[in-house]
Amino acid sequence: MNEHRQEHDQEEQDKPNVFQVIWSVLAALFGVQSGRNRERDFRQGKASDYIIVYVFLVVALVVGMILTVNIVLSGT
Repeated sequence: MNEHRQEHDQEEQDKPNVFQVIWSVLAALFGVQSGRNRERDFRQGKASDYIIVYVFLVVALVVGMILTVNIVLSGT
């Protein structure tokens, strides 16, 4: 029973934190994700965490592009 508890605790410690998830999604979006981080993400990460961060970052990127284009076009 104690071994199972230790394995569970080790898995919790190895889980990527919020900043690691954000960094992994950004790296994957720009195509520069390292193999080591990709392995960690697939082995210890939860898909829902990555999906939520991905959707948020894509929406922010699109909104940022729209705002940039509007600013540039209004300046001419």
